[in-house]
Amino acid sequence: MEQKKINPLHIEKLKDVVNQSPYSVLLNMKLVDLGPGFSIIEMDIEPKHLNPFGSVHGGCYASLIDSAAYWAAYCNKDEDSGFTSLDLEVTNLAMAYSGKLIATATAIKEGRSIVLCEVTMTDETGKIIAYGTSKLLSLHGRQSVSDILKSMDCEPLPVKFI
Repeated sequence: MEQKKINPLHIEKLKDVVNQSPYSVLLNMKLVDLGPGFSIIEMDIEPKHLNPFGSVHGGCYASLIDSAAYWAAYCNKDEDSGFTSLDLEVTNLAMAYSGKLIATATAIKEGRSIVLCEVTMTDETGKIIAYGTSKLLSLHGRQSVSDILKSMDCEPLPVKFI
C-alpha cells in the first residue's frame, strides 16, 4: 500500500491554528513540526508553569507529552480521523526551572484503531527531562481537525493529502 503524501500547506496552516488554540496559548505550547509518524512541540517556561517549589509542574510535562503524541499520530490517518488518549504514562526524570522544553514524539506502532506513541522531552541543552508513552484510539469523525476548526471558528484548511 502506497503512503499518501501530506500537503505541506495543510501542515503550515494547521500549525497556525493549533498554536492559537486556547490551551496552547495558556501553556505557551507551540507545535513546531509534524509529519508522518512524528511531531515536535516546544514550550518556553514562564513563572505560570512553576509549582510552589519553583520547578515546572508535572502537569505541564504531561500536557506536552499528550499533545505531542496526538500530532505524531495525525499524518498517517484519514483526513476526518481524530484521536483520544486511552492512556498516558509520564516518567519525570529531571526538574526544569527555566528555558525551553522540547517534546519529540514518534508513532512507533500504528494499527487500524490504536496508535502507540513515545515521547522524549528535553530542555534546550538536550538534557532529558521526561519520557512518556501514549496509546491513542483512532476516532472516525471525532476529535478531528474539523472539530478544532469549528470550535475556533476558523476557515477550512487546505486538503491534508496531495
